[in-house]
Amino acid sequence: MTTEIARVQGALDSAGERARSLQTVYVYQAPVRLWHWVNALLIVVLCVTGYFIGTPLPSVPGEASASYQMGYIRFVHFAAGQTLVVFFLLRVYWAFVGNKYSKQIFWLPLTNKTWWWGMLYEFKWYAFLVKDPKKYIGHNPLAHVAMFSFMVFMVLMMLSGMALYSEGHGIDSWQYKLFGFMFSLFTSQTLHTLHHLGMWAIVVFVIVHIYAAVREDILSRQSMISSIISGERLFRDDLPD
Repeated sequence: MTTEIARVQGALDSAGERARSLQTVYVYQAPVRLWHWVNALLIVVLCVTGYFIGTPLPSVPGEASASYQMGYIRFVHFAAGQTLVVFFLLRVYWAFVGNKYSKQIFWLPLTNKTWWWGMLYEFKWYAFLVKDPKKYIGHNPLAHVAMFSFMVFMVLMMLSGMALYSEGHGIDSWQYKLFGFMFSLFTSQTLHTLHHLGMWAIVVFVIVHIYAAVREDILSRQSMISSIISGERLFRDDLPD
């Protein structure tokens, strides 16, 4: 085992903390990895069913009672949305009890000059303006901002989704009492429109997210995709000869 350990030169986390002298670093704990993949599955289900809710399937012949197609689609959408909320709350809980990397997507080190420098460098790296990548244990600063922004956006999507869901239960329901405040900010139709547009924003984010992960895995010589499966960040340039 010791022959497989190599020194990681210059590996930092997004706050500028240097990595331990290991070829691999355990970053993503099991609950974080589980949340990531459950979250990914739920987002796919929500986007597909949300699309059909916004753009219903063509009418089918026969009695309406003989076809409950849209009812099933709405049920799956509602169930997936509520499951998303539950797992999000569990993820917030784990940010308090997990390792330091589990907290990263919920805060930004805005007072850290190294972090700001790293974000600028990463922007140049993604734009192919610099040659050499920087090594990071957790998210790099630019990815850190992207994931934090996505979490904020997901909170807004969950709030709007639960508010729209509460309409069907009436103003006396606990759902409306908790989330009905959204209708004081937007009309029902506006909230429907924003929620639907949010779905397309998520689709764009997922495409960019996958591209960035694959790109980093190949060009930066740091494991990305396998890290969210095994939990370990591998620095390939530091493999022993």
